[in-house]
Amino acid sequence: MNIGKIKRFTIWAFLGLLLTWLVSCNSSPPVPSQPELEFWTMQLQPQFTTYFNQIISNFEKDNPQIKVRWVDIPWSAMESKILTAVSAKTAPDLVNLNPSFASGLASKNAWLNLNQKVTPDVQKLYLPKVWQASSLNDISFGIPWYLTTQVTICNQELLSKAALNQAPATFEELAKMAPQIKQKTGKYPLFVSFVPGDSNEVLESLVSMGVTLLDQNNKAAFNTPQGIAAFRFWVDLYQQDLLPPEVLTEGHRQAIELYQAGEIAFLSTGPEFIDSITNNAPTIAAVSTAAPQITGATGKKNVAVMNLIIPQDSDQVDNALKFALFVTNSDNQLAFAKQANVLPSTVEAVSKYVKELEAETNLTPLQNARKVSAMQLKDAEVLIPPVSNINQLQQIIYQNLQAAMLKQKTVAQAVSDAANEWNNLS
Repeated sequence: MNIGKIKRFTIWAFLGLLLTWLVSCNSSPPVPSQPELEFWTMQLQPQFTTYFNQIISNFEKDNPQIKVRWVDIPWSAMESKILTAVSAKTAPDLVNLNPSFASGLASKNAWLNLNQKVTPDVQKLYLPKVWQASSLNDISFGIPWYLTTQVTICNQELLSKAALNQAPATFEELAKMAPQIKQKTGKYPLFVSFVPGDSNEVLESLVSMGVTLLDQNNKAAFNTPQGIAAFRFWVDLYQQDLLPPEVLTEGHRQAIELYQAGEIAFLSTGPEFIDSITNNAPTIAAVSTAAPQITGATGKKNVAVMNLIIPQDSDQVDNALKFALFVTNSDNQLAFAKQANVLPSTVEAVSKYVKELEAETNLTPLQNARKVSAMQLKDAEVLIPPVSNINQLQQIIYQNLQAAMLKQKTVAQAVSDAANEWNNLS
């Protein structure tokens, strides 16, 4: 190698060392990037976008190492999307689901066992019956978030025409009032959907009437005198033309439409629909009042629960749990409950919420639905057992009820067939 080449090589080598030294002196060590925490909710945008952006911002300020990516999924698409994601092991780190659907995947160990992560003291912060609702085989899989209890919205104008002055408290009272309402007003007493895959309202009514749906081995327990009587209650109402014929083909949304049109006297719904009724049918809202949920001989009232659930395959389990407990703490729950006309699920937040509602004055009779809903929470529980294929049980019972309503089967045969179909599946 000649002298010129040696000099050029030396200069370039020196410059390389110099640049390396400068970079090492003026740069910080690279910080490992933290993957985003993916959080799925069900149809909460755009109404609650500001609320969630704020609590996510507050959480990230307290936990700068955690970044949350919020994804809102349409209600109708959530089940298929989460099933696909869980199967492909691409599920979010935290997802908003109800216990009845989530229990299907809980039986396949898709969700984190919260008993291993959440201490008993933290679990006790939530309403005990509500916490228990998201358990399968004594394994807790969901952190309770917001709740709803249905109330009975009453068209006082129709009741007055029927010479009645209050809503029925029980199904027995409803059966006595129903013919009087139809005869005096020409309107139907109520609408309850018997469409499989829609509302669980009929299934819940059976439990409140004293029917045990399943035994400890998940076998049918409803082929009993109580089960036959409960089936017969709904069959009789339908066959006496006291339920609209569309109950066999239309979902719960039809009940709201009929109530807003003044075609039914009672609407069983959550207080979150009060604003909708007020805006869409102000003349009906003006003659409406709220009463407690209709119940059976047991006095049981149903509560619907929305949970936050952590998939087993999440690689951010601890961060997801921290965020879930933040979203569901008493302060954040109380703020969301007020905005959404729902109920919180922590003992502390419920106590504060009830006290604030009791202090409210100048409420319209319809707006009083929030207070009625909150006050009955102490008697409320999740009436449908968390079993993996609860949707199939609903389908079997509803289809056999429909057969009896259409006189294709006797009531006793419908109950027996439903029990046998379920037992052959389970």
